[in-house]
Amino acid sequence: MKIRGQSYATFKIVCVLLLLLILGCQPKTTPQGKTVKVTRVVSGNTLEVIGLEAQRNFNARVRLIGVDAPDLQQQPWGQTAKQQLEKIVQGSNVLLEFDVQQKDRFGRYQAYVWHDKVLLNEWLVAQGYVLAVARNPNDKYTQQLTRAQESARLMERGIWNPSQPMRLTPAEFRRS
Repeated sequence: MKIRGQSYATFKIVCVLLLLLILGCQPKTTPQGKTVKVTRVVSGNTLEVIGLEAQRNFNARVRLIGVDAPDLQQQPWGQTAKQQLEKIVQGSNVLLEFDVQQKDRFGRYQAYVWHDKVLLNEWLVAQGYVLAVARNPNDKYTQQLTRAQESARLMERGIWNPSQPMRLTPAEFRRS
């Protein structure tokens, strides 16, 4: 006779292993894009970079495609997402990979951000620092981001931690 808790834990482990197997079978593509230097991390999903515009010293804002970070006022998640992104990219070079629509309605560039061959959009989702949000027409990595979020949720990482869950999505928080 199995105890319900043990069965659930085994189920979670099997799900994560299957997810990793599926992710491992995905073809790896070499991203193409523009290398820039990060000058500032604005939030968990927005960077300021130089080297993107014709004027090399001009700061341009870049929003990570496919993710929605907790608002900076959503404690502790907004600051945590920003700090984790800062640890990785502050002052370093990153590769920006653009999709169909290069700028959003606010004039910010939209990109997938790569650092040391790691897709940071996906990494932030997988760690539970941000939510995966599909944004058409920019959907090149939507499936990867969705799978990363499911893994974070199953592993109860970050905003999915049941002892301190994020109760409002960033969009709901901004509306409240």
